[in-house]
Amino acid sequence: MRVAILAHEKFPDDAKTAAGVLRYGDQDVAAVLDRDTAGNRVHDYLPDVQDSPVVAGIEDVPGDIDRLIIGIAPIGGGLDESWRPDINGAIEQGADVVAGLHYFLSEDEQLSRLADEHGVELWDVRKPPANLGVADGTAREVDAEIVLTVGTDCSTGKMTTTWSLLEAARERGWDAAAVPTGQTGVMVEGSGTVVDRTISDFTAGAVERMVEERADHDYLFVEGQGSITHPAYSGVTLSILHGSMPDSLVLCHEAGRENIRKYESFPIPHPTEYVDLYERLTAPLHETDIVAGALNTRFIEGDDQAREAVEKYGAAIDAPATDPVRFDADEVLDAL
Repeated sequence: MRVAILAHEKFPDDAKTAAGVLRYGDQDVAAVLDRDTAGNRVHDYLPDVQDSPVVAGIEDVPGDIDRLIIGIAPIGGGLDESWRPDINGAIEQGADVVAGLHYFLSEDEQLSRLADEHGVELWDVRKPPANLGVADGTAREVDAEIVLTVGTDCSTGKMTTTWSLLEAARERGWDAAAVPTGQTGVMVEGSGTVVDRTISDFTAGAVERMVEERADHDYLFVEGQGSITHPAYSGVTLSILHGSMPDSLVLCHEAGRENIRKYESFPIPHPTEYVDLYERLTAPLHETDIVAGALNTRFIEGDDQAREAVEKYGAAIDAPATDPVRFDADEVLDAL
């Protein structure tokens, strides 16, 4: 499948979905749309992912595409009206459009009518299944080793760590699967439930269902969301913890980040506090441990300095640690 990824004014630092699809998706990416960095290439910013040109708009994408992916999701998940010409252009070319917004493209009268005229699909990956229910607490009966990525904040690398572990585990010959809980993971896997859109009573149940649907694997890597101390998103974090009943946790943090991103008046507690918080929150239902850490070192220039930061982070949480993108995931897999 040949795709283009829309990431206007956000690529690469604030385009998590775009970066995730470029790194882990199996699509052929024809171009990234970003009017601010047009004329460059993906490898100018992200040298370790699939390369493609960065262009200003859909009309500049070389060749035909099968799908336009909305590769950014602003706070609140709304549709930026400046994206509409590119979405319209993709539909008129016969391309499906995939979005992880809270604003559903399929319920937009103009876009829906245009999609019908051209026979294309508008896939709103955040739209939850209709038949979700409350959790039964049965994920703890699953025989697979359930590994959940948790974080000190949003955008610390939970999705990236989850898929890095999945790929590394499969390279070792382990029978492993991912449990996608966010829009990027669902786009990469082609299935899953974006849990921040579910009714709060059903969120743990949605995660439990996905875990049990994949129970025939030996290892399940569950994609975490948010942070247990986040002033806005802690609820979804707790629901994933209790819905998945993890056997092991991997704590994700970004080197140098001291305050909650976009909520700067809230400091990030010391990583040691997170170890205690996450383990105590799960203990009454299903005992688990933080067995390893994943440190995002993207803002550290040298590898030697990054390794030093990883070592300090591991010492702080008293567990093996790595940056699974910059280095590898061996320390985490060995801990498992």
